Amino acid sequence: MAITAVLGPTNTGKTHYAIERMLAHRTGVIGLPLRLLAREVYDRLVKLRGPNVVALITGEERIVPDRAAFWVCTVEAMPVGIGADFVAVDEIQLCADLDRGHVFTDRLLHARGSRETLFMGAETMKPAIAALVPKVQFLKRERFSALTYTGSKKISRMQNRSAIVGFRSITSMRLQRCCAGKKAVQRWSWGRSARGRATRKLSFIKTAMLIFWWPQTPSEWGSTLM
Repeated sequence: MAITAVLGPTNTGKTHYAIERMLAHRTGVIGLPLRLLAREVYDRLVKLRGPNVVALITGEERIVPDRAAFWVCTVEAMPVGIGADFVAVDEIQLCADLDRGHVFTDRLLHARGSRETLFMGAETMKPAIAALVPKVQFLKRERFSALTYTGSKKISRMQNRSAIVGFRSITSMRLQRCCAGKKAVQRWSWGRSARGRATRKLSFIKTAMLIFWWPQTPSEWGSTLM
């Protein structure tokens, strides 16, 4: 049984790599940190393998066909005891999170595929993984594009298809008002079906700007992510 930690910054293709590895096996489970990301991966797998063999389990949705072979879940909802050939956990550095870390740590210690296991996340987790997971192999991924600081600028002059992150809900509301003329949207406040529609619209450059807020308290995390 191979255990690999695929580490690197964002935009390095770690999740895409995990999907490719999972589809190389007969059965697989992938745990993701966000409901929206789980839905996106589920939709991708349905296109590749069909709805009859792909399951989705989050704190908000449960789609489990009778012949489910590939399970896409939030990390909290992962069915870890089904004997899948492949198991992957994304954003494993959330082991250090005060509210959700115990779940990610449990997956790091106990979630295993019978043939292959992947942990994806930041390089800051390398010492902890090396200490806790015997015989783990490390694979480093480089960023596909450069991340640069462009200086401060007015919200009204932001380019189309920009993403703005606020760390308080009131901040995101103010940002939305500032961007009203740009058809801005707030992802955090959408319902289940609306999130999926808006995500598809963003892919086709129908939306000018994306605004969402990063939850800061346990109650906020629970209501928006899992």
